[in-house]
Amino acid sequence: MPNKYCRELAELRSQESHMLKEVGDQWRTPENIFWGINAMFGPLVLDLFSDGENSKCEAYYTAEDNALTQDWSARLEELNGAAFGNPPYSRASQHEEQYITGMRYIMQHASAMREKGGRYVFLIKAATSEVWWPEDADHIAFIRGRIGFDLPTWFVPKDEKQVPTGAFFAGAVAVFDKSWRGPAVSYVSRKELEARGDAFLAQIRRLAERLKSVSPFPTTPEQLPEKWPAEVSVLFGQVPDAGVLTESNQRKVKYHINRMWLERIPMPEILKAASEMASAMEKAA
Repeated sequence: MPNKYCRELAELRSQESHMLKEVGDQWRTPENIFWGINAMFGPLVLDLFSDGENSKCEAYYTAEDNALTQDWSARLEELNGAAFGNPPYSRASQHEEQYITGMRYIMQHASAMREKGGRYVFLIKAATSEVWWPEDADHIAFIRGRIGFDLPTWFVPKDEKQVPTGAFFAGAVAVFDKSWRGPAVSYVSRKELEARGDAFLAQIRRLAERLKSVSPFPTTPEQLPEKWPAEVSVLFGQVPDAGVLTESNQRKVKYHINRMWLERIPMPEILKAASEMASAMEKAA
């Protein structure tokens, strides 16, 4: 049976309309902010706190998975990147004597994972007086300028007052990584983060356009490799819904993943471009 936290979230999402105060933990990180953080501290390949629809990475944990019971370090060894978290701030809750939420426990688990290895990047409130504030983080990047977050896709405003008009809180990026050799504290403006993210997204869009017009897909079986490299299979396995494509379209996606891999294009860009391609193929089917 789903835990109480998950049941309450499912009930909220199923309502015909919603109040802003009900959104709670479900505010989403803006795309350009995420990709700006990715450009600074990534590649970010594992989303630690997702509802299954708002994940920023191809690999993620939902509340049903309960990230606080998972070995993040082992997962990152498989994914070859860093983890990202826009954590829930709701009051600590438990299921079967395991914490699901609670910033103090989230930060404690991040510290434990740090000792095992890997990089864990959190977008958090710049609330240095809170008991959960990560004093043991290896790096804190304070964001100059308040950040506005996006509403969840399921949110339907109950009335015209339920539309946010401003930013929400001052933010910071906390990095747990025992191999970190940079400064303990830095500062970055929100505009700089957004600019980095917008530039990264523009590169991804250009790459997706290139896939439509450059290096056409081979038309005969003889032109395809008999066996794809292991890296191609791993990346293909992280493309959402790729498994539901026709065999022909699956080969096309793998072909372009292989080409991008050989061109040494960064993994997040490959996954983003391949995901957009697979989504377009599925809609066209």
